[in-house]
Amino acid sequence: MGEIKSWASILDEPTRLQAEAVSRAPGIAGHVALMPDAHLGIGATVGCVIPTWSDTIIPAAVGVDIGCGMIAARTDLESLPDDLRPLVGMLGRSIPAGVGGDHSRASGRAEDWFDEDPVPDESVFDTAPAGRRGRRSDARSMIARGKKQLGTLGSGNHFVEVCLDEAGAVWVVLHSGSRGIGNAIAEIFIEVAKAENEEELEDANTARLTGSSFTTYIGMMEWAQRYAATNRVFMMDAAVSDLARHAGDFEVVETINCHHNFAALEEHFGREVWLTRKGAIKADTGDLGIIPGSMGTSTYIVEGKGNPDSYKSCAHGAGRMFSRGRARKTFTTESLRSMMEGKAWNAKSARKLLDEHPDAYKPIEQVMEDQKDLVSIKNRLTQVVNYKGT
Repeated sequence: MGEIKSWASILDEPTRLQAEAVSRAPGIAGHVALMPDAHLGIGATVGCVIPTWSDTIIPAAVGVDIGCGMIAARTDLESLPDDLRPLVGMLGRSIPAGVGGDHSRASGRAEDWFDEDPVPDESVFDTAPAGRRGRRSDARSMIARGKKQLGTLGSGNHFVEVCLDEAGAVWVVLHSGSRGIGNAIAEIFIEVAKAENEEELEDANTARLTGSSFTTYIGMMEWAQRYAATNRVFMMDAAVSDLARHAGDFEVVETINCHHNFAALEEHFGREVWLTRKGAIKADTGDLGIIPGSMGTSTYIVEGKGNPDSYKSCAHGAGRMFSRGRARKTFTTESLRSMMEGKAWNAKSARKLLDEHPDAYKPIEQVMEDQKDLVSIKNRLTQVVNYKGT
């Protein structure tokens, strides 16, 4: 039997059962830590921390958006224009969003980044599964796409926001990951793990990698994490530029950039493990993190307390209570508009954003209450602008 240590006061039965199954998967090297935002995922529970032995990893646990995370920038801006709606349109032009969204061509900055940090093993992409239109990708096309998607948002719960903290300071906050190129890496190695598996599994998605495939995956995964962090920096630069054009010149005085879908080689309880944080932030003593609620609630800037039982980790957000399909059937555009009153957002896409309705998520205040022993709150941010990919 596996072991779980849970911080989740709101936890449905399917999520609990999935977490228990993950804790019993081959290669697990300790208890699974369940964060207060935990909810059902693919292969592993979103909002959990999973240790595996130093020579093994579960690629589906790392997930399909390798390196997904948050970046926040605090500015010295002291006031904002009364009408922020034009800023939503500006962000939409500077930061492409949506499924498959990219720039029309790769920027010189993107070309330079790929030259400085090339893909470790381009041949991996020649085994990518066919896309939705039945076309297979190769290394050349995948890398070209990756270059054009540096500085793009994606869809789902990815967003750019302008927020105010308790003192009225203006922040820019955004959420995104490694886009199509990270997704391809994940899907390729999830299939490799399943094909190589010879163990009895409760869920095929908990298949692990060992040997040469493990070594190749680690290199590609770590590269995708660097890509994701860089993607957020490119978008932040664009968002800051847009805000300056709309609100006047200012300086960025603090920046935080953190993953919440990633794996790292760390030491815990006296042994070296690959620690997978699937929807969790590294929260060692003094680490700064960003925990968003939903598009209608608060975002928290936090400082880690280094709790060893959570593997020095904390929640990455509010966590879903409604699946996307159920949210679309349950909530109305009228209630979404009501909850977003007073904010500048892409309201014309309200119907497409129903699956991101604030009531589809756990109350962020409860999530923060559940993890008082994991983090301390430094700032509470309230958004005044929300631009979300559709």
